Amino acid sequence: MRIATYNVNGINARLPVLRWLSETAPDVVCLQELKALQDRFPIGAIEDAGYRAIWKGQKSWNGVAILTRCTEFQEIRRLLPSDDADEQSRYLEALVDGVLIGCLYLPNGNPAPGPKFDYKLRWFDRLTQHAARLLATQTPVILADDFNVIPTELDASNPQRWLHDALFRPESRAAYEQLLASGWIDSLRQLTPTERFYTYWDYFGRAYQRNDGLRIDHLLVNAPFADQVVDGGVDQWVRGWEKTSDHAPAWIKLAL
Repeated sequence: MRIATYNVNGINARLPVLRWLSETAPDVVCLQELKALQDRFPIGAIEDAGYRAIWKGQKSWNGVAILTRCTEFQEIRRLLPSDDADEQSRYLEALVDGVLIGCLYLPNGNPAPGPKFDYKLRWFDRLTQHAARLLATQTPVILADDFNVIPTELDASNPQRWLHDALFRPESRAAYEQLLASGWIDSLRQLTPTERFYTYWDYFGRAYQRNDGLRIDHLLVNAPFADQVVDGGVDQWVRGWEKTSDHAPAWIKLAL
């Protein structure tokens, strides 16, 4: 099973995602930053590409979706627990052919410090609490996401530039480390422990052409099933297409 995560930065403005689906044919795809209301999601085009989908739309910078070509596809939840008043569309969860998939779009948090950063940390704490419950299941679980966290200096081409950014502040990295310490494996980093590779390149300053990037899109696997991750990578070339997202798809393959 090939599982991918992709921040599309606007599902209708960035329909090169359909070309990527056609060329790579992942079994499960988690999309973030749809920037589309619920009734504006291009379900017809997605179905024509051979996928079923569940999605939670919202204008501005939110919205998440799970796409699949698999047989079993059951929606589990549409909101991260512990705050029913949270109206931001940032979490979806589904059972796909025996694998529990959590698709999430963690808040950016800038400017930091400030209210947006406080919300990011509160959301992270809710995620950690829910992730602990997911660890108790006897099934493979994948948290596929734009985490908006640069875990280590290895994950940025120029770490010093990001020292005061919400993506790299000590509080954000500590929250990510706490999540890993509780029983989750950063699967792409496990596969390539010392390699610099990125999933995001800014639109400005020819960042992609200079490979001036960040690794902020992650696929976390619950530890008992981490040895079933047999391959993974980043489809970096997608970032070089016209009218594409500033992120590239990241993916893993499970030997289930």
